[in-house]
Amino acid sequence: MPPGEDPMSHKTLPLTDHYDVKRGEDGHRYLRPLVRGFNLTRIPLLNKGTAFTAEEREAHGLDGLLAPQVDSLEVLIERAYREFSKRGAALEKHVYLRNLQDRNEVLFYALLSHHVEEMLPIVYTPTVGDAVKKFSQIYRYPRGLTLSTRTIERAEQALANVPLNDVRIIVATDSSAILGIGDQGFGGMAISIGKLSLYTVAGGVGPDKTLPVELDVGTGRADLREDPHYLGVKHERLTGEEYFAFIDKFVEATIQRYPKAIIQWEDFSKDAAFEVLARYRKVVPSFNDDIQGTGAVVLAGVLNACRIKGEALKDQVVVVHGAGAGGAGVAAAIREGMHREGLSPDEIARRVFVLDSRGLLTDDRSMEAYKQALATPRALVSGWSGTDLLGVVREAKATVLLGLSGVPGTFDEDIVKAALANTPRPLVFPLSNPTAHSEALPEDILRWTDGAAIVATGSPFAPVEHGGQTHEIGQGNNAFIFPGLGFGAILARVREITDEMVTEAAYALADYTQAHHPGRTYPPVNELSQASVQVAVAVIKQAIKDGVATEFSVRRLSDGELRAFVERKFWEPKFLPYHS
Repeated sequence: MPPGEDPMSHKTLPLTDHYDVKRGEDGHRYLRPLVRGFNLTRIPLLNKGTAFTAEEREAHGLDGLLAPQVDSLEVLIERAYREFSKRGAALEKHVYLRNLQDRNEVLFYALLSHHVEEMLPIVYTPTVGDAVKKFSQIYRYPRGLTLSTRTIERAEQALANVPLNDVRIIVATDSSAILGIGDQGFGGMAISIGKLSLYTVAGGVGPDKTLPVELDVGTGRADLREDPHYLGVKHERLTGEEYFAFIDKFVEATIQRYPKAIIQWEDFSKDAAFEVLARYRKVVPSFNDDIQGTGAVVLAGVLNACRIKGEALKDQVVVVHGAGAGGAGVAAAIREGMHREGLSPDEIARRVFVLDSRGLLTDDRSMEAYKQALATPRALVSGWSGTDLLGVVREAKATVLLGLSGVPGTFDEDIVKAALANTPRPLVFPLSNPTAHSEALPEDILRWTDGAAIVATGSPFAPVEHGGQTHEIGQGNNAFIFPGLGFGAILARVREITDEMVTEAAYALADYTQAHHPGRTYPPVNELSQASVQVAVAVIKQAIKDGVATEFSVRRLSDGELRAFVERKFWEPKFLPYHS
């Protein structure tokens, strides 16, 4: 589906002040640009570079402004990849791709789709962590929407300034808890941009339907506030009523400007993350990727690891180390999976244990409100030798270790061998991002267990050779979940994203992996788009079941028709011909 076409119909919609999309008598789509000449080459969604045909150059005022050569998209991809490959450090490659995106958006996505396995770690984790830290230094070109304490009272006007009239997916962050690197102030915009790149390349959402948003409510970091080159507002973060009044204004203005949009809340601090999700999920269709996306992708990987072992999820004892937004989301997802397999709440309490920096969460501890639902009854651990990580692994007889602590080296040899003592094949998933924050290195885990452990990580790791065997390291990347979840929600025009829709996304990913790559925890990254189609189909079906799908046409489709419908709506990076 090209830029400009409503994903639910074949009607022509003028989506910006710069172009609209038409369909010719032969049924093929074409673009009708509303600007000419030099300006046409400065709008990333419209610029073709040297791929403008001779006829287009003459008709649209481009004669004399471009090199004489007329290139195909394939030639441009080859040329761009050659330039990308010349860059040395990962951050240099990231900056190159961001500059390309700001010049020629279709070419950027065509290049990314051709080399997604190589480039995903560059546009997303782990390199995006460096890009966030240095965002003020590498900033070149405005992208998306920034609302700050200086402009929030004019939120409606700010949104009106965005030259896109049919945004369907927004990724919004307040930058308070980026990956494992904490408060990054204005730099969090890099996360919103990166996530939306994946919505397009992996989730089929046209780039003109996406809007990255930075909610700049200040920063708690004095070093940023005192840096003369820092681009954000230079005051302490808003908190309490002031903070939520700011978010309220953003949500209200967004609903007015983009009534069909879904919001993905991204990298909010753990307390704000749960409150923001609860406050707005029934006001505007929205979800929190750190909580729900992480939970879904980890559940999918654990389900497949259990299949590899020939066991069920309900047979496992799971230790989740890390009780932030991600850890809480993972614990909730695992519990839901066990509930589906027939366990009672009391049985689940004996099989899922969550730890924070102070040790096991127990119901007699003073803790944040969101942690209370994760706490283990104190009576269950009475008589245990310890409730630190090693003590819990030993006493609970843990078979699954899930790391979301952000603390490198947490899963040391003693911890991993303690899990090995409980099961011939422990599941050890050090999931914290970026790579430097991983709880353990896959090669160490496999050495300590003599190749017996089933390992998956949050960041990409190369295969590990051990004992004459090659061990693929599955990447529990949220990009396997959120693009398909968002795309399915868009196509069904949901009024709410339910917990059941998120859970179905997890099972759809697990089933895709099992069908195409038995013996793996996750599919290869180069199959993101195929996995996203299956996730989107499952999400739409669940939305219909939950009664939140408002798009009538999808409710009439059979399973086969629904899959074909999703595939047909999947945006592909191709230059459309231009006509007057």
